[in-house]
Amino acid sequence: MMLRLRALRSLVLLVGFWLMGVTLLAAMAVADWLLATRVFTGEAALGGGVAFVVTGLTAVAILRGMLAFVRAGRLGPVPHAVAITPQDQPELWEQVRAAAEVVGERPPEEVYLVAEVNAGVAEQSRLLGLLSGRRRMLLGVPLLAGMTVPRLRAILAHEFGHYANLDTRRLGAVTMRGRNAVLHTVEALRDGNTRLDFVIGSLYAGYARMFLRASQSVARQQELAADQMAARHAGRDATAAALRLLPILDTAHDYYLETYASMGGTLHALPPVGQVHGGFPQLLAARTLEQLVALGAGTRPPRPHPYDSHPSTAERVALIEKLPADGRSDGSAVEPTALTLLRDRDRVFTELEARTLPPEAALLRRMSWDDLVMARALADAEGWARPLRVAVARALRSTEQGTDNAATKRCDAAPQATTSDKLPGLEEVLDAFDDGLLWMATADRLPKPHQASQLLGASARNFVRPRIFDALAGMVHVHLAESGLALADIAWAGQPGLVLPETWEKDMDRALDAAVADTPDTAPLRALLAGT
Repeated sequence: MMLRLRALRSLVLLVGFWLMGVTLLAAMAVADWLLATRVFTGEAALGGGVAFVVTGLTAVAILRGMLAFVRAGRLGPVPHAVAITPQDQPELWEQVRAAAEVVGERPPEEVYLVAEVNAGVAEQSRLLGLLSGRRRMLLGVPLLAGMTVPRLRAILAHEFGHYANLDTRRLGAVTMRGRNAVLHTVEALRDGNTRLDFVIGSLYAGYARMFLRASQSVARQQELAADQMAARHAGRDATAAALRLLPILDTAHDYYLETYASMGGTLHALPPVGQVHGGFPQLLAARTLEQLVALGAGTRPPRPHPYDSHPSTAERVALIEKLPADGRSDGSAVEPTALTLLRDRDRVFTELEARTLPPEAALLRRMSWDDLVMARALADAEGWARPLRVAVARALRSTEQGTDNAATKRCDAAPQATTSDKLPGLEEVLDAFDDGLLWMATADRLPKPHQASQLLGASARNFVRPRIFDALAGMVHVHLAESGLALADIAWAGQPGLVLPETWEKDMDRALDAAVADTPDTAPLRALLAGT
């Protein structure tokens, strides 16, 4: 009963959000009439014209907000998604319909696949949900790749459970859509270009905060009721497992996009067709749950929005686990993933890629994963090595000219005119180290922050030593790759990069440490090079 009263209060406040615009327009109309008939008459007509322009612009801003409020319930186009029909994907549609049926709701008329770890149901509505229309479900392909079929059932039932909240079935739906409409209105006014848009938007934002606070308990109760509905449909343990897995999948997907899918960004290249999103299932298949959890280690979870309707995952899982055991499986990893529900998965990944990549991506070259890893590894290695090669080249040139002026001049950037083919190679760099040029002439020519340029002696060497180590390692990687001894490894279970010969993996770090010591010794590194 208390929840019903809270939902009714939210409805009243929502109506007030609309009436606020009507009231403001009526007040301005009365003010304009009074100004025209009582104040600005005769010679003061010019002042009245200015006042009418201001109120007219204010009215436009208010009407724009009211229009945004009305249009919030409309379903627009979904350009970055792939529409699927029951004929295309009958198995997935069967799961969607079963979840809707079990909670007593009608299934959606449209289902779209998106490139996010997410799922949701939207409804074309009028009068803020009092009159319902067609429904649309969005399902993330990365979500299907990470969830087993029983856990997907729990997620689907949760989404339909929003519309089947028993005690507040209609009022709860109005509250949910009303929160979305209020936020949509405030954002529309915030995006305005005029000062009046900002002023009116601030007024609406204040009312929106009041409405969101008042409807917070109803919205949170809806989330918890939807969880209960999911547990009844898919099982207690499968629902709890799905909730725990969602943030892990989200983190893993972000890692995949940053580490794998965008690997060729600086090379103006892309993975094979369909693999921009199609590689994510391979990463999930290669890693244990503990490895996926580790991807988010050390990162602070995002701070929840003060008006977020979702309780914390821990709270939701705890409430589900209080339910009596139902003897059903938790949908563990031995179950097939929900991706197996899709027919012709390669085509789905290709279509999704075509809709999510920007148009200019069509001009980029496509490379196999191994070629992409090799090209990126070489580009990175050459980038690490270039500052050292430039510094050595300048030190050698200074020595040949018989002047030490450049040796004492600290610089913050390498000259752009120096081309790679004129820079010394690995053997020449090692010769320069043997000739005593590392700390006497080369180190000071490496780019460094202004604060570090004031360091002297051991402090200066210790600051720049890791950079020299990395630069020398980069030159070694390029040498081994050009010799055919370093192979590309996509490493779905680790970090993509080069696989070096066993001898190098064992002894390379020690040899590099000796080469960049206070008294450089290049013999161990030269011995390894001689073996190649």
